[in-house]
Amino acid sequence: MPSDAAAGPVPHLHVVTGKGGVGKTTVAAALAMALTPPGGRTLLVEVEGRQALASLFDTPALPYAERHVATAPGGGEVFALAVDAEAALLDYLAMFYKLGSAGKALRKVGAIDFATTIAPGLRDILLTGKVKEAATRTDHGRRVYDAVVLDAPPTGRVSRFLNVTVEASKLAKVGPIRTHSDGVAKLLHSPATAVHVVTRLEEMPVQETADALAELAALKLPVGDVIVNSVNPPLLAGVRVTKAGLKRDLAAVGLPSDQRTVAALAAEAADHQQRLAVEDRLRGELSELGRPMVELPLFTDGMDLSNLYEMAALLREHLDGEAR
Repeated sequence: MPSDAAAGPVPHLHVVTGKGGVGKTTVAAALAMALTPPGGRTLLVEVEGRQALASLFDTPALPYAERHVATAPGGGEVFALAVDAEAALLDYLAMFYKLGSAGKALRKVGAIDFATTIAPGLRDILLTGKVKEAATRTDHGRRVYDAVVLDAPPTGRVSRFLNVTVEASKLAKVGPIRTHSDGVAKLLHSPATAVHVVTRLEEMPVQETADALAELAALKLPVGDVIVNSVNPPLLAGVRVTKAGLKRDLAAVGLPSDQRTVAALAAEAADHQQRLAVEDRLRGELSELGRPMVELPLFTDGMDLSNLYEMAALLREHLDGEAR
C-alpha cells in the first residue's frame, strides 16, 4: 500500500542519470520495479521524448497519461508516464490561470512551441514540475505512488535540468512561475529525492560519473548511488592461461588443439584478463568517489522482461542492504 504522506523525509523521488549509452533507461525501469512493494504502485517517468520506456516494455507509444506497464516481482504495479513540455504547459495554464480551451487554442497557433523556444529554461521547469506533482500527489492523506522514478537527461545536461531555481530566476522574480519552480526546487534539494548515476566500467563513463557527482554536490542536490551497469563476468580472474595448458586441455576433451587454435584462444584470454584489470582499476576509482555502489551484470542475450526482473532483484537486494 502507498506510504503515509506524513512519513519522514525518506527518498521518494529517484532521479536516474548517466552518460548516453550506459543503459540508464533500463536501470531506471529496473529500479522502479525494485521500489514497488507488494500491493503498491510506482511511477516511472521519462522526459526526453524518446519513447524509450514503450520500447523497453514492448507497449504502444506512451501518451501524456499514467499507464500500467508491468507487474513488479512482489505483485505491485509499475506505471509509466511520458511527459512533454507542451502538455505540461497546458496543465500549468489550466491549473494557475484557468485556461482550459484557451490553452488548447494557444497550442494550435504554435504559441506554446514559441514560448519554450525563446525561454528554454521554461521547458525544464514544466517537465520537473509535472514530476513533482506526481511525487507529492496524495489521496485521502496517503501518497498515490510509493515511489517515483525519473529517467532524467544524461549527465552532461542533468545539472542544468535539475537546477530549476537558476532557470526560473531568468524568467521571473515573482509570480506563479517562480512559486511553481520554488516548490520543485524544494523537493529536488530535500532528503525526499535521490539522484543516482548509472555508469559502466569504461574510461569515459567513469570520468563523466565523477564530474556529474561533483556538479550535483556543488548544487547541493542529494546524490544517491552509483549504479555500475553491464559488468563483464570475471571468467578468468586469477587464472594463469598458458598455451601449453590450453593445448593439453583442448586435447583432453577432443577439441582441435593445433597451434593456430591455441594461439587464438591464448590471445583472447589475454585480452579478457587485460579488460578485467582495467575494470578493477576503474572500479577502484568509482569506490573513491565515496558513494554507495551496486553492480549489475552484462546480459549478452539482450534485454527482455526476465532480465529486467533479474536486475530489479539485484537492486532490491542492494536497497534492503542500505536500509539495514
